[in-house]
This record gives sequence, C-alpha cells and structure tokens, in this order.
Amino acid sequence: MRFDYVIAGGGSAGAVLAARLSEDPAVSVCLIEAGGEGRHIFIRAPAGTVALLPGRPRISNWAFQTVPQPGLNGRRGYQPRGRALGGSSAINAMLYVRGHARDYDEWAGLGCNGWSWREVLPYFRRAEAQEHGPDHFHGGNGPLQVADQQSPRPVSRAFVAAAAEMQHPLCADFNRGDNEGFGLYQVTQFHDPARRGERCSAAAAYLHPAMGQRPNLTVLTGTRATRILFDGRRATGVAWNRRGQTGVAEAAREVILCAGAFQSPQLLMLSGIGPAADLARHGIAPLVDLPGVGQNLQDHPDFVMGWRSPDIDNFGISLRGGVRLLRHMARWRRDGGGMIATPFAEAGGFVRSAPGLDRPDLQLHFVIGILDDHARKLHLGHGFSCHVCVLRPQSRGEVFLQSADPLAAPGIDPRFLADDRDLQALIRGAKVMRAILMAPALAQYRGKELFGVRDGMSDAEWAALIRARADTIYHPVGTCRMGRDGVAVVDPDLRVRGVDGLRVIDSSVFPTIPSSNTNAPTLAAAEKGADLVLEIDRHTAIRA
Repeated sequence: MRFDYVIAGGGSAGAVLAARLSEDPAVSVCLIEAGGEGRHIFIRAPAGTVALLPGRPRISNWAFQTVPQPGLNGRRGYQPRGRALGGSSAINAMLYVRGHARDYDEWAGLGCNGWSWREVLPYFRRAEAQEHGPDHFHGGNGPLQVADQQSPRPVSRAFVAAAAEMQHPLCADFNRGDNEGFGLYQVTQFHDPARRGERCSAAAAYLHPAMGQRPNLTVLTGTRATRILFDGRRATGVAWNRRGQTGVAEAAREVILCAGAFQSPQLLMLSGIGPAADLARHGIAPLVDLPGVGQNLQDHPDFVMGWRSPDIDNFGISLRGGVRLLRHMARWRRDGGGMIATPFAEAGGFVRSAPGLDRPDLQLHFVIGILDDHARKLHLGHGFSCHVCVLRPQSRGEVFLQSADPLAAPGIDPRFLADDRDLQALIRGAKVMRAILMAPALAQYRGKELFGVRDGMSDAEWAALIRARADTIYHPVGTCRMGRDGVAVVDPDLRVRGVDGLRVIDSSVFPTIPSSNTNAPTLAAAEKGADLVLEIDRHTAIRA
C-alpha cells in the first residue's frame, strides 16, 4: 500500500490531520489506529466515561501504569489513554479549555516561532463550532461542536456560588486568554438537534464524516503501528501489525506520528531515533542520537477530596438513584439532556496559589459523584468530589523503552512531586479547595467528609495525605519537545531533527504544559500542523 501521507495514531491529533490532509482529493492519506472506530454507546453517551476510565475491563483504553513513584509513597500511578479513533477525546470529560495566553507566548519566547497566543488563536477558532456563534475568540463553522452543558446539576451551580462566597471572581468564558475565576465548563458535545447531548470526540467531529466518503482516505483500525521505515535518513513508511499479521504502509511524502505523549516517543525509539545508549541496550541500532526523545514529560499532579451527600440528583449507588438514572437514560435518548449528558466535572475554576504570580497556577474540577482512585473504587450512596491540580509543575519525567517488543507498553515515569515546589503548591491548593467546599452555598449538599481530610490539619499532615492519594489528571505532554536547541526533538514546523519526511504532531511536542486541560490545545496544534505540512508541499510544488 502506497500513500502520500501515512499517519500513525488516530487520536485527537491524528483525526484532525487525516481529515484536513484528505480534503484535497489529489492527496492520498492512510491513518493507522490500534483501537476501534470510536462509535459505541459508552463513547457517544458522555456518562459512559465512568465505564471507560477505570480500564476494568480495558474498553477503548490503554490503561497504562507508571513505574513506582517515590513522590507518591512508591505507588504506581494510573494513566488512562484513549484507544479508539478520537483517542482520549473519546473517553475524557469533554472539557473544552485552551489555557492561558501567556502559556503560548512563552512557547514563542522559547524559540517556537509561530506558536504565540496571537498566532494559535486562529487555529482554535478554525476548529470550533461554538454554540453561541463566532466572535473574536470563537469560531462558528469548525468541525468541533463546543457547547454549554445540557443539564448541569444544582450542586455544580452551588459550587460556583461557594467560590464567589469565598471572594473568588467568576469567569463566564475560560477561553479568551485569561481563565482566572470560577464557572461551569463548556464541553465538546453536539448541540445540533440531530445529535444533541452526544460526545463530540475528535473522530466524531473530523473523521467519521469523511470515512467512506473520500476514496483518498484509508483508515486502518485494530492495527498497531510498530516501526517507522527509512531509506537512509528519509522516512518512507510505517510497519504495522494487525492480530499477528504484518504489513507496510508506504509514504511518498511524509510519515506523521500522532500517537501521543507516551507512544510517539516510543515509536521513535523503536525506529532508532532517541538516546543512542538506551537504544543499544535494547538491541536497536541507533539511526539518530536524539537524547531529548522521551524526556521532558510533564503532567498535572492532582489531589481529590470527597463528601457524602443527602442529594441524590447526582451519580451514586442507591436504589432511588438507580431508578432516577433510568429516567435520565430515557431523557437522553429523547432530547440529549439529563445526567447521561454530563461531563461529570461540571464546574471548576482557575486560581493563584500565592500573590505575585502572573496567572493562575491551580485548576479545580468539581465532580457530581464520589471519585476515588479514578473511579476504580466505588462507594455506596451519593456525594460529590473536587480535584485540584498544579498547572505548571516543576517536576519533569520521562518515557522510555521497557522492551524492544513494539507491542509492549512504554515505560512511564512522571516523577510526580519530585520537586518540592509542586507539593507545596498542592498543599496551598488543597486549602483553597476545602475552604470553597465548606462555604455556605454547599451546606445543604454536605454530608460526611471522606478520604481522611479534617479540620485543623498541619502542612505536614496535608503533605502526607497528598503523597498517599495524588495522581494524574490525564494531561501528559512534552516528550517530543519542539524548539531550536540541541535537545529539542522537533523544530517549530514539527519536523523531527536529523531525518527527512517525518513529523510529530500531537501533545508530545508541547515545550511546556498548558495551564488547562490539554485536548483543546492538541486539536489546535493539529490544525496548525496540517497547515505546516501543506505549506511545505506547496513550496515543493512551486520549486518543481
């Protein structure tokens, strides 16, 4: 099989790239995805994420684990990642949050020309079909439907009111470049009448409408990309494995890796691009010694509090709640509303942990249920939870090869809380979060407090509890960092250094982690990446 472009990974970025590049009928595109098509009911129904997130069983979820984390008392962290077309946008909480304008201006300041807030804003707008229509910050005609929540629970509105009672500002729109304040999140959810209330994953937005409609687009699902093929130092294709059968997708123009922060560096290393000494230990002949591959892993360390509640108008395990949930299922099928349409993390906000900071460094996510160990530990009854995460952590981790077997999981070491500044920020964040949860607006919803939190805790007690319970909030980035220095993996045009015909376009190229959820930034990066690919080809055509 020979194509102009071969894309490895059909997640958020891969779905965008395959759709955008195949818009030209003269260009042939092959997309290789290990998972399925991402159309089943647990993906389409937003509340279905409660079945997907735990990874028990592994439904559309890689369900990776980290190596033991000294900063988390030696625990292994859990790293759910989407395994289907749409990737993690098929199993996430659907929150549409872009980050702070200064995040992107810092990228430009690090030498990533073209990646400032002013320069990436058009790509956010191009992707978006905003329910409220277009304006300077939002797009109205893009593939990705962005909507207000269909039926936010009263307790979520009470959380926002509680934040206001604690003198935090309110924020009506988290996506205008300054996200400080509290409110209800917007979500990547269909708002058109035909599919109202369904999840709008990257695949549903970009890829599914093109599949079967474009003869120049080939999508291979259930197929694992195992290695990049080279002629000298030019990428020429991707080797794949489908249930033991092997094959090759040849690329006449470019190979594009969109396998995410864990598997894009893994594919590079399996193909001989990475730290030469590490590759040699696994019997892999180094093609390019790029020590930055797999380094610079950044993620938002996160801590969760929870309360039992007398309110059953949320998710929980009870007879009355079960009957109520059945009614909500019927409603969702009828008009897309009710609790089945929930993102779970309905409300939240951005706050500074200390005076003098130039922008918020903490994010809160308020959840309409008792969340314990990524929903892998269930509790009888009803309640609510709240996350707090550190938005710009100082700790840096890595992704590495555990084996030369391309079907083995990558080694993941986030090094959570390795830098004490991250722990101190989480302690301050936990105090801010608990003060909001104790505010009068939530009084009627509060029952028993869970997870060992109590009044009068010292910083040492907070630190011990955080180390015992903290983990990821699912935002890994940075392992194929773009830049112009000697450790950067890709240049600002996302071309892999030291070879030709190969790019990485996904969240692994982010030099620093955005101050927000990372799906919207990944989609914008892919939109920009498509332009970068096509611009190079236009120049090539002009020279020819």
